[in-house]
Amino acid sequence: MIRRAKLADRDQVMPLIMVILKDMELTFLSKYGEATTLELLKKGYETDDYRYSYRRAIVAEENNEVLGVAFGYRDTEEPCIDAPLTAFFEAFGIDKDDQLFVDSEVGDNEWYLDSIAVREDQRGKGVGTNLLAALTEFCDYPVIGLNVDLQNPQAEKLYEKMGFKTVGEMTISGHLYHHMQKTLVND
Repeated sequence: MIRRAKLADRDQVMPLIMVILKDMELTFLSKYGEATTLELLKKGYETDDYRYSYRRAIVAEENNEVLGVAFGYRDTEEPCIDAPLTAFFEAFGIDKDDQLFVDSEVGDNEWYLDSIAVREDQRGKGVGTNLLAALTEFCDYPVIGLNVDLQNPQAEKLYEKMGFKTVGEMTISGHLYHHMQKTLVND
């Protein structure tokens, strides 16, 4: 079943996001470590407006277990989605001027699929496909955008199968990504 995320999902969801952040080789993660970053992200998940807030997520669930998660937001929200996390920096010994993300990731006029992650033991079982298919019910823009690492052709094939098309390239955290979009509604 695909549903909106809940606060109670936090401890199952945040480790999935950590897999993505490690793959991105973020400077923040190497500076503060995985344990601190994970605890910080858990605090952000509980807020209303953070990038990885439960309010911005849908989950695939079976037998009360989260199998996968997808987070997203409107392009116009990108300038402020990380601000809620900075309120917790001092408590975690993090410099107030540091940032988890430094590069813009979103294209104009799109709802951006920031992250999609599936539990390792559930990969290849259609969980990611089901999350992608459900996005049309949860996002509120006529275009969904995402970035896929050029080193992840399997994910890119899945996105193409789901109707996404490459519209450009972006460099995020020193990695080159294809920026892909899917049009949901014709203007």
